[in-house]
Amino acid sequence: MLFNSFAFLFGYLPIVLAGYFLLDRWASAGVTKASWRLAPAAWLALASLFFYAWWDVRYLSLLLASICVNYGAGRLIGANAGTARKRVLVAALALNLGLLAYYKYAHFFIDSVNAVAAGAGAGSLPWSGLDIILPIGISFFTFTQIAFLVDCYRGEVREYRFIHYVLFVSYFPHLIAGPVLHHRDMMPQFADPANAHPRAANFAIGLSIFTIGLAKKVLIADNLSPLAIPVFTAGATPTLIEAWIGVLAYTFQLYFDFSGYSDMAIGLSRLFGVKLPLNFNSPYKAANIADFWRRWHMTLSRFLRDYLYIPLGGSRRGEAMRYRNLLLTMLLGGLWHGAGWTFVIWGGLHGLYLVLQQAWQRVFGAATARWWPSLLTFLAVMLAWIFFRAPDVATAWDITGALVGANGVSLPRSLASHAASLAQWGLHPAFGGIRWIELAGPGLPVLLGAMLLAFKAPNTQEIFFLYEPAIERIFQPAGRWAFSWRPTRRWSVGFAALFVACIFGMNRVTEFLYFQF
Repeated sequence: MLFNSFAFLFGYLPIVLAGYFLLDRWASAGVTKASWRLAPAAWLALASLFFYAWWDVRYLSLLLASICVNYGAGRLIGANAGTARKRVLVAALALNLGLLAYYKYAHFFIDSVNAVAAGAGAGSLPWSGLDIILPIGISFFTFTQIAFLVDCYRGEVREYRFIHYVLFVSYFPHLIAGPVLHHRDMMPQFADPANAHPRAANFAIGLSIFTIGLAKKVLIADNLSPLAIPVFTAGATPTLIEAWIGVLAYTFQLYFDFSGYSDMAIGLSRLFGVKLPLNFNSPYKAANIADFWRRWHMTLSRFLRDYLYIPLGGSRRGEAMRYRNLLLTMLLGGLWHGAGWTFVIWGGLHGLYLVLQQAWQRVFGAATARWWPSLLTFLAVMLAWIFFRAPDVATAWDITGALVGANGVSLPRSLASHAASLAQWGLHPAFGGIRWIELAGPGLPVLLGAMLLAFKAPNTQEIFFLYEPAIERIFQPAGRWAFSWRPTRRWSVGFAALFVACIFGMNRVTEFLYFQF
């Protein structure tokens, strides 16, 4: 079920909210037994499982099995000591990673082996393909539970109530595309009965943040998609102008699609009195590539740092090992996003960027210029997005070459209808490239607006800073902030109008880009 669908907005969400607060009212009034104090959390957990089953009920059993096995493993880790404790951890981690490897990487492994065999001239391919459907959200709920198991081993887990654990893993605002949750942040909130009391402030803040996220998805990201799809189609061979338009369109489509989902998740969760962690902090304003990863998909960046980079040794064993650990972390981060050589290259590029930045700072110190490090960082990120989006490596290289004119320089073919007008000014440009790219619609104006918003506008955290939109604060205003949200009539009317515009823009319901990961 999609957040940007009528079924969710006007069916699922009102029912879940009504049941959540009604059960809290009964529990608070003393009508039910003391055990019913868990009823609001249990209702929310059941609603979250229903939300997951809406996609494909067959995979609900997989999610439930993963939850039960990992919960049991966590209890065993907490109850044992010494080598027994470590054996349980290793077995549980192997089970989680094995499940992820089967569903997400089996096809990639088989295709790679078959490609090597075909290149070696083998008469028949070693393996045939498997009929595997990737369970939606498997990367997110697997990583969430891996962090839980490791923290159980470290003795950092204090809450073991089963209902709260089920809710922690399956919580519908984050289940499909993040953010990656940490038990330390979430379990105490689920255990606090005060969070189940309806509050006008939570509704005002939550609905406003949700509306911003919905607008990012419906009004911006979805209107950029028609500019990006033709350019990234295999065999499209875009010309220089088309390549730049398509790559820029995808760069901002991905940002507004995923940051929009994260805002919607934060807003939805706030309706239930629960705060989620931030996932974005204006990443395209980053001053360098390390700063970019502190701003982009922040919860995944922290996970990779705390559960991969630091256990590998971090920067404790010298510069050479530090560079190795950075490269390994980003390569594995690329594979986490998708099973394909394009994702390996994407992760490798970001690992290389980080290594080059660290080496540069070690030799020359931090850059002091105001503008060029940010521009260089953005261009490097944009270049890597080509491999992230392209269906195969050959298409990615073709688009990369097109950015510097390898496929020719001409005006897009869709502008050929303006040839007569240009001729009146003595201009006779060549028209060529992709036949089906559409430049007459809202795409180009939306792209320009998206660039202005990403580079110049305050982000959601900054707008709602006075009301603590998420778990952490990352912005400290200097004096009065011009765009601070307040529960006033002017802000209410503005967000109501924005929500109505989104509703009228939902003529086609599209999935979020990160659903595939």
